[in-house]
Amino acid sequence: MSDAADERVDGAGEAEEASGADGDVTGDDAESIEALRERVEAEYDFDDFGPAEMASMSADEWEAVFDAESWITGQELLDRVEADLKRRVAEREVFARVERRDDRLVAYSDEGYATVRADGSVEGHGTVLRDVKPTVALASMESYDVPEAPPEDLLPEPQEVPEGSGELGNTMLQVIAGIQVLAGLVLVGGWLVFFLGVVSPPGGGSVRSLNVIAMLLGGFVFLAVGVLLFGVVANARLSDKFRAEEYRNRLRAVELEPGERPDFLPDEESSAGAAGIPGEASEGLPGEGGDERPSESGDGEPERS
Repeated sequence: MSDAADERVDGAGEAEEASGADGDVTGDDAESIEALRERVEAEYDFDDFGPAEMASMSADEWEAVFDAESWITGQELLDRVEADLKRRVAEREVFARVERRDDRLVAYSDEGYATVRADGSVEGHGTVLRDVKPTVALASMESYDVPEAPPEDLLPEPQEVPEGSGELGNTMLQVIAGIQVLAGLVLVGGWLVFFLGVVSPPGGGSVRSLNVIAMLLGGFVFLAVGVLLFGVVANARLSDKFRAEEYRNRLRAVELEPGERPDFLPDEESSAGAAGIPGEASEGLPGEGGDERPSESGDGEPERS
């Protein structure tokens, strides 16, 4: 009888110790989260919080400061992501074709794809995935004002892409270069006139006088500057031409017939239950199990807990 009583007493003591230990762990976790929150609030200026600050924060810091319950999800999230992404595509910040499906949003290019679901999870690969992630994070914030989507076609036809931009700047550089070359030719020509004895140097000097030599050196300097500026203009135009041709090639790569899809996109049936491509797990919004945070542009101020 005494042995049974001792066992009950020992069991009760162990239960109390376990309960106390759990309480200590919970208390320590709460204290550590509170300490982390205070440190993050002291380190970051949340009145001027942007993509650079988002990229520098760790997942623990993000979850400690921001309230996961404030994220926008569902069809509203897809609407906001679609509008913001189309705006970025129209402004040439992102290169992708954007397609809206019933339960997801798909963006793809010749270098990858991204699928956004209503719960905020993003899966895919390539540069499109990298560009879409910050858009999803920003669009999920109530404080972020999503601009209206542009009504026109997002991507131009390949033949509509101009050879380059900034022709006004190139023209101004050419004018300056021409003036430099002309001045250089005048100075070198003047020195040649003095050297051949057609005209005597002013002040009774000779062709070896300092002023005449300085005229020759100045002429070469002006000529060198003019040639350099002409080279800059030629290089800029050549670079614009190459960039325009590269952009046309990318447009041709995603110029598909209606209903046609790139080979690297997952099938709709398998995509419905996909967890991303191998090696890249699907992430949800911060605070919902995702470790990724935005790393790019946008002016949003997340709601803090």
